[in-house]
Amino acid sequence: MSKSIAGPEIERLIQLLARVPGLGPRSARRAALHLIKKKEQLFAPLSAAMAEALDRVRICSNCGNVDTSDPCTICTDPRREDTTLIVVEDVADLWALERAAAMNARYHVLGGTLSPLDGVGPDDLNIKGLVSRVAAGGITELILAVNATVEGQTTAHYITDQVSGLGVKVTRLAHGVPVGGELDYLDEGTLSAALRSRTTF
Repeated sequence: MSKSIAGPEIERLIQLLARVPGLGPRSARRAALHLIKKKEQLFAPLSAAMAEALDRVRICSNCGNVDTSDPCTICTDPRREDTTLIVVEDVADLWALERAAAMNARYHVLGGTLSPLDGVGPDDLNIKGLVSRVAAGGITELILAVNATVEGQTTAHYITDQVSGLGVKVTRLAHGVPVGGELDYLDEGTLSAALRSRTTF
């Protein structure tokens, strides 16, 4: 059993920080110590920001995005293209696509992927909401921006089956050689996908 090195309040702070993705016990201790050292400049404003976020953050009932309003800013933006819907696994994926600023479309967050081994089935994801949005009409293309994992591809196939017959074109992100990538450093799966997805030069 590890020996306690600080008061219970500090130990609790470290334990909670250790639950944050990317922070293990050692990183959590360093983060806690840094926050304590910068109490006025960082700790107090962070605490206030977290309290405000806890009070104001909502999950968009339309697309599943995280925002301070429901429906979210993306769903209420009149400049967004209404005919294209990008389907993502998680809000982090939505934010990544928004940072890329490649499309001005709308989104739908699934909340994960199908994974029978982990007990995640269709009813555990926001798939019914997606099918309802497509069935309501107006959407002409569904872009499946899911990860190139077994679970991601299984989810993509399931969604494709669910929306078949609803008159929507289903596409997926291209897989293969990244921009600036060198062939010698790529794994066999990436190279194989790149060859299958080859385009006219």
